[in-house]
Amino acid sequence: MARRPAFTLIELLVVIAIIAVLIGLLLPAVQKVRDAAARAECQNNLKQVGLALQAYHDTHKQFPPGYASGVAANGDDAGPGWGWAAFVLPQVEQTALAAQIDRAKAITDPAHAAPRVVSLKTFRCPADQLPATIPVGALTPAGLPSGTQTDLAAANYPAVFGVTEPGVDGNGMFYRNSTTRIADLTDGTSSTLAVGERHYQLGPTTWVGVLPGAGHAAPVGSPFGGQVNVAANFVLGHSGESFGGPAAPGEANNFGSRHTGGTNFVFADGHVRFLGRGVDYTTYKALSTRAGNETVGEGN
Repeated sequence: MARRPAFTLIELLVVIAIIAVLIGLLLPAVQKVRDAAARAECQNNLKQVGLALQAYHDTHKQFPPGYASGVAANGDDAGPGWGWAAFVLPQVEQTALAAQIDRAKAITDPAHAAPRVVSLKTFRCPADQLPATIPVGALTPAGLPSGTQTDLAAANYPAVFGVTEPGVDGNGMFYRNSTTRIADLTDGTSSTLAVGERHYQLGPTTWVGVLPGAGHAAPVGSPFGGQVNVAANFVLGHSGESFGGPAAPGEANNFGSRHTGGTNFVFADGHVRFLGRGVDYTTYKALSTRAGNETVGEGN
């Protein structure tokens, strides 16, 4: 009887080893393609945001407020607190969602139970592991929930408050009840950051707005946990520390991304730029102000 040709054990092991090597070479290439695609999609999101801000300005002769809120006697937020992104919903093709929102009423009003948890792809970076919603409410000094928490739709794109910690009046484009116009951007629209990225482990972000008395902190388990910041950080960010977290221990309200090597930003004129983590820190802070009289050249 004729013997059938067959692989020897050694030949089989060699084939398996070759396949393993090929897979090992292929996986990094696939990952690079995925990273590049996510970065491009994120840049497209921010491009849409930039166009929406320009369209809003064309209509209202000013950019939307960082968030809109009444002011209590002690200076605290009194609500309703709707954020800048809620104002540009019609400009990002979310007219139906905008119609469900009464910005004269509180975010927590029962009438807003449905719209405040709507996840919008335009405001989410595909590179981040982001939940659909985030719980928002008061926090203990350790950053743990204290009292009633309200779920709000999660997002990745806070607006630029400026250099200092987000709050009432920043030196960037957006702050509480801001009415910034293009004419106010004396540093130039092409040299002023409008909106940037923040990934979930740096701190939760929402497109919805600010709840009076809420606290902002990185999620439990994050290396940036235990830092409680004011509610404004849910929709605003600042350049007070180098972005991307290279400076230990970092802060829970920095700008930063899951992209390799840097973070996407959209400028006031609508153009999008990927800022590498090695960008000069003085330049980065200069870009975050609207009227600091700094000179930032293209080479920087």
